[in-house]
Amino acid sequence: MRPLVVALAASILPLAPLPAQQGSPAGPIPVERLAARREALAKRLGTGVVALRSGMERDIEGSYPQDSDYREDNDFFYLTGVEVPNAWLVLTVKAGALSGAALYLPPRDTVSHYRSEQWVGRQLTPGPEATALTGIKDVRSADLVGRELPAVVFAPESAARQGSLYVKTGPGQSETPFLRDSILGRAQAGAGLRVGDLAEPMSRLRLVKDADELARLRKAIAITEEAQRDAMRRIEPGMYEYQTEALIEYDFRRNGAERLGFPSIVGSGPNSTLLHYDKNRRRMEAGDLVVMDIGAEYGYYTADVTRTVPVSGSFTPRQRAIYDLVLGAQQAAIKAVRPGVTIKQLDQIARDHMRATSGTLCGKVTCDQHFVHGLSHWLGMDVHDVGRIDTPLAPGMVLTIEPGVYISEEQLGVRIEDDVLVTANGSEVLSAGAPKLPQEIESLMREGATVP
Repeated sequence: MRPLVVALAASILPLAPLPAQQGSPAGPIPVERLAARREALAKRLGTGVVALRSGMERDIEGSYPQDSDYREDNDFFYLTGVEVPNAWLVLTVKAGALSGAALYLPPRDTVSHYRSEQWVGRQLTPGPEATALTGIKDVRSADLVGRELPAVVFAPESAARQGSLYVKTGPGQSETPFLRDSILGRAQAGAGLRVGDLAEPMSRLRLVKDADELARLRKAIAITEEAQRDAMRRIEPGMYEYQTEALIEYDFRRNGAERLGFPSIVGSGPNSTLLHYDKNRRRMEAGDLVVMDIGAEYGYYTADVTRTVPVSGSFTPRQRAIYDLVLGAQQAAIKAVRPGVTIKQLDQIARDHMRATSGTLCGKVTCDQHFVHGLSHWLGMDVHDVGRIDTPLAPGMVLTIEPGVYISEEQLGVRIEDDVLVTANGSEVLSAGAPKLPQEIESLMREGATVP
């Protein structure tokens, strides 16, 4: 990167320290982890320049976000550990090594309407504090990026010309006017610049979780397990689905989850057969099953744990038979998790088990015909996290295992979902703390029924 063209640190007034994530219960990502991630990305890219913009603010008056008007772009947070709107990360990579890194942050704003610190609080701005939090020594004003980035990219000996310019193609990234017009437009017009999609190498990098990521995932899952247990204790006939949702999300918040990983699904009776039902308006009745598919987000990592329980506190024989079938299919798939196996193979194992053991439970067809979704997806910073679904499993990857049977005409749906870490020799069920054996569920629900 070129030398910093203006003095920035002197413009920062002495203020109280500003931690990454501004007081998040998860705390900052260790700087050495951030540096290792940037180096790992460089090794994957070979030679080129990375231009990555931070997330975009949402319209809190128009889009009605449930948490706040800002959530950082996952890739930007993964590489920098900070939450700053309208910021840029520019990396220069040569021969698989990181040769330059610059972080562009908006300068301090105490004047403009709605964006001043009076409205939104103190923001991280250029200066030594940003370096301490990110490990990036070159921190500049975002006012400069529109002029400096094109100069870096189109310089005669630029790493971008020798390799590629890597950008993300989603909203807020390649659509940024100066990037679109001053760089990508020139590239398309034959300026001798190859443009690569940053999303693909980032997704491969994020598939394998490091120690900090696993710590955040474990906490998100532990919070979600507690919410599942509390819900089981409190569910009873006559409650509304939204009341159970409220109990779940109260547990999330009180235990440090800053957001939902996704809208909570609390589907009872006929709603138990709807895969992404999240209205949660129905009154739960005796004899119903209720599917609770929930996930707390902690430090930008989300859980995804599903349990199906009887509203009355005890499974009927019919419900128990279907439940045991789904549980057996899940256990068969989890047992098969190990490095080298693919999600497609696990899916087939679950379906084969269901087909072989369902007998006449589902009438003239085997019950796998009522298993209408995929068995697994990656889990991490998003509930359906990045990564090719055909990637062979490797240690450090985290995926869900979630078979289900949905029989609409009986208003009977069962889904059981756990979060599973791939280890060197097999797997670890991270969400084992949420009861799923039928007798465990019924015991916990009886326990709750005795609490005044």
